[in-house]
Amino acid sequence: MDPDALSAALLAVVAPLAEARRAGSSEGLTAADLPLERPKNRDHGDWASNAALKLAKAVGANPREFAAEIADGLAAVDGVAEVEVAGPGFINIRLDAAAAGSLAKTIVEAGAAFGTNDSQRGNTINLEFVSANPTGPMHIGHTRWAALGDSMARLLQASGATLVREFYINDAGAQMERFGRSVLAAAKGEPTPDDGYAGAYIEELARRVLASRPDLLELAEADQLTTARDLAYEFQLGELQHSLEKFNVHFDVWFSERTLHSKPEDGGPSLVDEAVDRLRAQGHVFDEDGAVWVRTTDFGDDRDRVIRRSNGEYTYFAADAAYYLSKSDRGFAHKIYLLGADHHGYVHRLKALAGAAGDDPSKDIEVLIGQLVSINGARLSKRAGNIIELDDLREWIGTDALRYSLARYPADSPLTLDPEILRKRTNDNPVFYVQYAHARTHNVTRNAEASGVDRSGFAPELLTHETESALLGALQEFPRIVAFAAELREPHRVARYLEELAGLYHRWYDNCRVIPLGDEPVEPVHHTRRWLNDATGQVLRNGLTLLGVGAPERM
Repeated sequence: MDPDALSAALLAVVAPLAEARRAGSSEGLTAADLPLERPKNRDHGDWASNAALKLAKAVGANPREFAAEIADGLAAVDGVAEVEVAGPGFINIRLDAAAAGSLAKTIVEAGAAFGTNDSQRGNTINLEFVSANPTGPMHIGHTRWAALGDSMARLLQASGATLVREFYINDAGAQMERFGRSVLAAAKGEPTPDDGYAGAYIEELARRVLASRPDLLELAEADQLTTARDLAYEFQLGELQHSLEKFNVHFDVWFSERTLHSKPEDGGPSLVDEAVDRLRAQGHVFDEDGAVWVRTTDFGDDRDRVIRRSNGEYTYFAADAAYYLSKSDRGFAHKIYLLGADHHGYVHRLKALAGAAGDDPSKDIEVLIGQLVSINGARLSKRAGNIIELDDLREWIGTDALRYSLARYPADSPLTLDPEILRKRTNDNPVFYVQYAHARTHNVTRNAEASGVDRSGFAPELLTHETESALLGALQEFPRIVAFAAELREPHRVARYLEELAGLYHRWYDNCRVIPLGDEPVEPVHHTRRWLNDATGQVLRNGLTLLGVGAPERM
């Protein structure tokens, strides 16, 4: 019996009891209103419910008396071994071994689909993250947002959401001109401009530009700058994309900021032009001192925002507005922005923008801020000179260790990682601990096959050892963990769950043999434990996949 089945059984018991006590009191009651929890102390059973405490006042009952009535009804449910009332009205539920153990077969048969759920079904989400400037390599901050953003996307999709991963390319504005002048200066053998970009990567880009356009320095001066800028941009963007793919991060959409400013061939308005008119139509735009403003204070912003200056130039807020509206036009009812620690000022600004566009700032947009991360002993990039690069980190620590460690902590907590621990092949290294548990399940499977222990038989009532009960209890939790982590946008919940599951598996492995000793015959319990072993491996693999981390079969 899985948690959903037990929740349905609980509802079937509670609803008529509530109805009998007070007519109509159970109207609209669902299984979601009767949450189940895993008791911290396993001596209290497999599951606990506070349904009686939650509903007692509504039905006019004493909580403990109401809990006793619920307990009597649950005790008659097939698969429930024992129900007892504790404290002021808590209900502790213990499943019989067969009902609990049947989950092992369910997991193996579900395979990669186990853990998927419908909690986010119907949500159409645009998740924008990383969005690094295409003027240099990605740094350690981008690395964290890449790991977190991709894991969030995997969780949301596993929970039924329709989602697109989007990278916003900041390829317009003054930084692109500085970038172009920096590359051109390097191509000419001149010093880097005072406000330009320095580093060996600029020299590398200049060499690539010259190799692609040997006639660069023969062009007119204006054409030299445009050509150097656009070619270097193409090369640098390609490097960003390649770095992310090697980090197991894939983007569905690469959205160019230039498209917001470009005019259509018929000479009509750009998307930025249209954004001003569309916000004006919503009634939140006003003119003052020759400039055009958006009254974002109507939606909690600390001040109104200029969208077009008195000289006719658009502000960056105009691009933000056009980009937000573009997401709506492309069918994304919900927008999630994952921004860096230096973007706190964007939270109110973007939410106010959503309100000015006619959306609900409390529902249609989320702005998540990731905090800083540091790596003990990390050296600055030789190419960039002033940052720690994603590629250097990946080669030094490893993709799996880096991704797992970055996803293991909440986005809003500052983080310092110790590479010496992450490079160790010991249980001190969390990713090794989890991956080793997965590899051990495969080793057990290989040895079981060689010993004639297959999955031909399954007797779940034989899974009675206390470590088996604990392991099955944790396996049951996986779909709920996935749904909860998706709802809260917190991949670290999956990582911490996997570590707990790995620990329970190792304890089970130490106490319960899948393969008989010596000349002992293969018994039904061995076949059944093979199912439990393989089920655990499947859940560990599914969880690691949600974090974008590999699940090796040998270590």
